[in-house]
Amino acid sequence: MEKIELALNKNGRGYFLLKEAAETLGEMEIGILENELTVFHTEVIPKAEGKGIAKKLLSEMVDYSRKNNLKVRALCPFVRAQFNRHPEEYSDIIKK
Repeated sequence: MEKIELALNKNGRGYFLLKEAAETLGEMEIGILENELTVFHTEVIPKAEGKGIAKKLLSEMVDYSRKNNLKVRALCPFVRAQFNRHPEEYSDIIKK
């Protein structure tokens, strides 16, 4: 069963990790500073590509941002592309 967990260090840097059993299938590298969450990179292991892992990580990050009143700065090409394709879906969290 897939599980997404958030691992942050004391400086607010870390990852959303999607795991199945003990294996990490995908990760989204983030940093949180004050009221801003920056997404640096999203990566899915080759054998898990095409299974919607990156979108699940995106959904978890968006939910977390909304619950914590964070604006998102998308440096990650995948997240930036999703924000650009669906601005109406993410307009409340996009850092202008």
